[in-house]
Amino acid sequence: MTPSEIKRLYRIIKVQLEYGLDELMPAHQLTKAPLLARKSLFWMKNKHPEKPLGERLRLALQELGPVWIKFGQMMSTRRDLFPPHIADQLALLQDQVSPFDGHLAKSQMELALGGPVEQWFDDFDIEPLASASIAQVHTAKLKETGQEVVLKVIRPDIRPVIDADLKLMYRMARIVSKALPDARRLKPVEVVREYEKTLLDELDLRREAANAIQLRRNFEGSEELYVPEVMPDFSSESLMVSERIYGIQVSDIPTLEANGTNMKLLAERGVSVFFTQVFRDSFFHADMHPGNVFVSYEHPENRFGLG
Repeated sequence: MTPSEIKRLYRIIKVQLEYGLDELMPAHQLTKAPLLARKSLFWMKNKHPEKPLGERLRLALQELGPVWIKFGQMMSTRRDLFPPHIADQLALLQDQVSPFDGHLAKSQMELALGGPVEQWFDDFDIEPLASASIAQVHTAKLKETGQEVVLKVIRPDIRPVIDADLKLMYRMARIVSKALPDARRLKPVEVVREYEKTLLDELDLRREAANAIQLRRNFEGSEELYVPEVMPDFSSESLMVSERIYGIQVSDIPTLEANGTNMKLLAERGVSVFFTQVFRDSFFHADMHPGNVFVSYEHPENRFGLG
């Protein structure tokens, strides 16, 4: 390993131990030595014993950065694999990651726009509406029309962090593939490669903007799904501007029920939207976690919106 990789690996292990995640280590030949070392005086102790395990896992992933946050987002959608006290905490990584400074976000937007935000937008909110692993969202109004919009900007200096962690993940995947008998079936190197492709695609918001435009075109006039309009004239590799929509997050069951939502019909609409994308259009929104899917306040029985 290179010195930088060793330093990063030490940082990852340190954070995991400080949040007591060694509790999650399974009994295996590879973990035998670490499990014994837990009893040593030199073992880093859990600094957050008062917090439940799910919260500690979320905070650790959040502290480790975008690669690990995205991994937590993926895990949060697998409620068949994780108990509620862990899945509920990981779900917070979908749109409630610690934000970066709003003034820095604004300066990044102005670099992408080629001028001050105020030249094109009114009522820009320096406080983010949502913040996730790769990007952060702020609200404003188009100066020309008064339309409410959201501005999604890539986190600054994120690429070197992602590249470093992916390089380390590849190295660890190769070690696992040689050490574990089931590795040939699990294909850890191929999993990391697919994960890398997903992450790097998300760093180019031009790709997301183009996909959103196509998806909106596919569902034009639909009563089942509303896709917000993207403003391509303001969008670039690091910035995407789109129409702001309002709705109830699809995972917020109490609010959906209080709003009179017919849950059975809504579920049927969801299946219909899914199959329409797959079988009619062969074009599928592949990041449909609850942080991206909303239910209309006005038409709770049959309309989804995508954030």
